[in-house]
Amino acid sequence: MQEAQATQVPGCLMTIFGASGDLCKRLLLPSLYNLVAAKVLPDTFQLLGVAMDAWDDAKFRDHVSTTLKEFWGEDADAGVVSWITDRSHYQTANFTEPASFDTVKSTIEALEKKAQGPANRLFYLAVAPSFIATMASQLSRTELLTEDEHAWRRLVIEKPFGHDLESAVALNAELQKSLREDQIYRIDHFAGKDAVQDLAVFRFSNAVFEPLWNRSMIDNVQITAAETVGVEGRAGYYEASGALRDMVPNHMAELLSLVAMEPPVSLSAEHMRNKQVELLQSIRPIAPDEVDKSAVRGQYGAGKLKGADVPGYRKEPGVKPESNTETYVAMRVEIDNWRWSGVPFYLRTGKRLSCAMTEIVVTFRQPPARLFPQDHQKPQSPNQLFFNLQPEQSIELSFGTKAPGIETVVEHGAMRFQFPAGPFKTHGKGYERLLHDVMKGDATLFQRAEFVEAGWRMVQPLLDAWKSPAAEFPDYAAGSTGPDAADALLATSGHTWHSLEQA
Repeated sequence: MQEAQATQVPGCLMTIFGASGDLCKRLLLPSLYNLVAAKVLPDTFQLLGVAMDAWDDAKFRDHVSTTLKEFWGEDADAGVVSWITDRSHYQTANFTEPASFDTVKSTIEALEKKAQGPANRLFYLAVAPSFIATMASQLSRTELLTEDEHAWRRLVIEKPFGHDLESAVALNAELQKSLREDQIYRIDHFAGKDAVQDLAVFRFSNAVFEPLWNRSMIDNVQITAAETVGVEGRAGYYEASGALRDMVPNHMAELLSLVAMEPPVSLSAEHMRNKQVELLQSIRPIAPDEVDKSAVRGQYGAGKLKGADVPGYRKEPGVKPESNTETYVAMRVEIDNWRWSGVPFYLRTGKRLSCAMTEIVVTFRQPPARLFPQDHQKPQSPNQLFFNLQPEQSIELSFGTKAPGIETVVEHGAMRFQFPAGPFKTHGKGYERLLHDVMKGDATLFQRAEFVEAGWRMVQPLLDAWKSPAAEFPDYAAGSTGPDAADALLATSGHTWHSLEQA
């Protein structure tokens, strides 16, 4: 399969706030390495690291070099590493002090003057959520975000975008005081995966499937994001977040919108994002008295995973002994439009489950008549379309076919497409496409304000209802498939989850 050739982006100065942090080390710097190796960054590209550490340029360049060998690989190409370090600079700053932003401005202007190249500026806020609105305001005050006809200014922020609907609306309002919506790039690393981007391509470039993509032919859709890991040292964040806030209004909403949206006029950022927002706005609100019938929360207890004993969530370092934080969520979503009326969409996500995988399963309706004798075969399975997003990326279609022999016996068959490794092989971080798109000015894969708010609106009834303690926590063992109540949620409609063991 031929790889699409990426175009070279315009030159820019990329400023990373939080340049000494984990996100920069594990994801941003290795992704920049891959873009340089792919020859899509021009010679006029520059990198400015900003953090509270009292470093200088030499210390930061050494940090970049060491980081790439650790998180990209020991066999990192010395020429690529040198290309990046030669263009790397550093500025110490305190994110709470306005004077620090004046210093950053002076540093940026000096670098731009020396480079005599394009004065495009990309600001990446790899910082705690509490800093985002204030930092955007300071960047605006110093006019670092002010565009002119010759140069662009763009701001990238990481989730979470608020912690509920009210805070998300407030954050968007604060950001839009400092810069235009089209300058804001809310990044979701899920969107950087080829298999996620392929959802729209698969639907709208193949005439054979789109006519089937409706309530007449589809029985239900399941979206699963299962993890085997626990909180991995992030108890401080996870205690305040939980599985619902961490996954559903962003990652899961992104997948839901792509699989269920109406066809756009074009694949432009405006048209694609309009349809994604429209889909989320079509979701039927869950009434307060319907929460228990529409959603399930869970928390893992002690168990076994891959033969090893695993502690319960409340025994994890940094977790409160009586924590009410959910580590598992399952919910039923109804979409009130002509295409999907009556088709349930089931979402589930959780930690310490039996396997790690992300998938979308589209289950089609059974044929209207059973032509083959029931006693000659196993119960007939419906056709299913599987979008496997991770750990492997593939698409699989299941169907019935005649087994060899003199009797007419139906057996299960499947066709499978495996995505190739891509240009970055095992070194890809999922951020390469996203950073490339920011530099190009293509916002298709980024969430805009209305999407963020619609995602929070979908889960707000659950957040409100789940403020009270869950008496039954913990309610599933680590290494299992989740709480029994999640199975009961689907059983009321005659459905079952696609088994994690079969994934």
